[in-house]
Amino acid sequence: MLAAFANAFRTPDLRKKLLFVLLIIAIFRLGSQIPTPGVDVANVQSCIKDVGNSGVYSLINLFSGGALLQLTIFALGIMPYITASIILQLLVVVIPRLEALKKEGQSGQTKITQYTRYLTLGLALLQATGIVALARSGNLLQGCQKPLLHSNGTETFLVMVVTMTAGTAVIMWLGELITERGIGNGMSLLIFTQVVSRFPTSLWAVGKEKGWWVFSVVIAIGLVIIAAVIFIEQAQRRIPVQYARRMVGRKMFGGSSTYIPLKVNQAGVIPVIFASSLLYLPAMAVQFNQNSDSKWVTWINDYLVRGSHPLYMLSFFLLIVFFTYFYVSITFNPQEVADNMKKYGGFIPGIRAGKPTEDYLSYVLSRITLPGALYLGLIALIPLIAFVFINANQNFPFGGTSILIMVGVALDTVKQIESQLQQRNYEGFLR
Repeated sequence: MLAAFANAFRTPDLRKKLLFVLLIIAIFRLGSQIPTPGVDVANVQSCIKDVGNSGVYSLINLFSGGALLQLTIFALGIMPYITASIILQLLVVVIPRLEALKKEGQSGQTKITQYTRYLTLGLALLQATGIVALARSGNLLQGCQKPLLHSNGTETFLVMVVTMTAGTAVIMWLGELITERGIGNGMSLLIFTQVVSRFPTSLWAVGKEKGWWVFSVVIAIGLVIIAAVIFIEQAQRRIPVQYARRMVGRKMFGGSSTYIPLKVNQAGVIPVIFASSLLYLPAMAVQFNQNSDSKWVTWINDYLVRGSHPLYMLSFFLLIVFFTYFYVSITFNPQEVADNMKKYGGFIPGIRAGKPTEDYLSYVLSRITLPGALYLGLIALIPLIAFVFINANQNFPFGGTSILIMVGVALDTVKQIESQLQQRNYEGFLR
């Protein structure tokens, strides 16, 4: 492993890319610590210390590395871009124009990327407006009576909204710079950076509050979870595909064999984000109706706000299973794969081309998605279970979403460095 690191930094162009990525990450973390103009930093830090993390915004706060509740210039983090990307992926299936753009290749993908940027800025503007409004009214950190802003005037409000929206645009630009000039996917690496940045603080909080014996147990459980996630993330069902020989002019083409890799976790972390976002809607509705004595407000407060309640856990689990099947069904089209195989003379041994191939792929995909959905649901429940047993929901570092992000991005980045090393006849990280 150490030799692989040495080889990576010994190669001039690879070293340049790695150092560039580290520089962008440093700039990104610096922006996550600079407060937005108009924020009373002392009161914000005091409120965070007294009140703790807000459950309604815990997912966004996770992706911002804790910058959201501190109201920094990068407070929104990468969440608007993630939301915009998911929305565009769903619209590509629904809107024929976007589907046609996707099939055009690089030019079409460039237009879809441009639409994603515009939608990201729109969502960032909406989110910034909502967060600043909550900070101005004192509802962002519930239970804290101190003013979070120096002034509640309209000018301060507008400056904060524009600053946070511009911060999201800068984050998008930094992510694209990493993708173009560095190693790995830029947006994924920025998410990885924000998630990992909270680990030292969270681990220290667990050790300090619960004792070092509990800290040791948490570390051991975390290592087991990481190993299990790596095993499942790498697991795939390889469907063999044989291409028939065909004569084109005087040359013979085809006759090769390959496979279609169907991952057990085909949907990644997207279903967890969908389910979390959907469960946040009733909690946010209650937050804006705190003074109401309605029965529905009381019911939501009792059952759908506290993550330790069994009904909340069951709803979260079932939503993840549903969204896993939903997302896999719109991202992998068995009919399209079967048609492409038939067009180029490919077939699955023992299965006829056309409709039988489509039915076989649908059958295998439905069978393999079930363990993937159950795995995602169980992993996502880890921080909620930790809350019940050791009361460490907010400080538990090995949460399902964070582990999935860290492992997925780390594996993808290591594979890209590995391919760069193997091109130069060096041994890589994975042997």
